[in-house]
Amino acid sequence: MTLTANHAEQLALNFLMDDWKVPHEDREWFTVLTSRPIGESWYVVEIGVEGLPDKWLIQVYDTGECDPCYTFVSPLSPSESNSDLADIPDWIAQVLVSERKQR
Repeated sequence: MTLTANHAEQLALNFLMDDWKVPHEDREWFTVLTSRPIGESWYVVEIGVEGLPDKWLIQVYDTGECDPCYTFVSPLSPSESNSDLADIPDWIAQVLVSERKQR
């Protein structure tokens, strides 16, 4: 596979930021948690917001393309308090609340 873990991580992060139209000044809130190769043709990259348990799993293929059907994972139930979102930008909190409710 010619795709490296670092390149897959950057592609996934850029994909998610572009998908949500995240302003450059807010991109620092997001971080790559892990990446792992799956077979010889793609990586799974986990992206989260620093300090929160939620994460997005994005498949990055060796072609450099990201699967637009990424997965959101959170240990929190939709009915739990969202008090953990008080210190982050409001629009990021709204995305997380929406993602938590949809799963």
